Amino acid sequence: MWHQLTIVGRLGRDVESRFTPDGVQVSSFPVAVNDGFGEKKKTIWIRVTAWRKTAENCNEYLKKGSRVLITGTLQADPQTGGPRVFDRNDGTSGASFEMTAQQVTFLDSKAEGQASPDGDGDIPF
Repeated sequence: MWHQLTIVGRLGRDVESRFTPDGVQVSSFPVAVNDGFGEKKKTIWIRVTAWRKTAENCNEYLKKGSRVLITGTLQADPQTGGPRVFDRNDGTSGASFEMTAQQVTFLDSKAEGQASPDGDGDIPF
């Protein structure tokens, strides 16, 4: 079995990058994806993780507001098989959708990318 997820959206914050103990670069960033139009529009936040050269490129060229097209795999919570569920500071529950990027396509020219993400409100994670 195999699955593939493709999303288009904007980065909700700058890329966070780190290295594994073996020296492999890992970058993470939230992407706001709009679902629907007009009054029915809602924003879905997806936390994206990129590895190795893809992580390096994301860290170098992407910033908050950058538009991206990402192809990868959805990561399920190992215990539930669904999105990761968490408790917010205000006591309400939330869910985090996560994916591992196989390919990240930058959709902005060098002069673009300064726009705010399409999402409304705070990033939930």
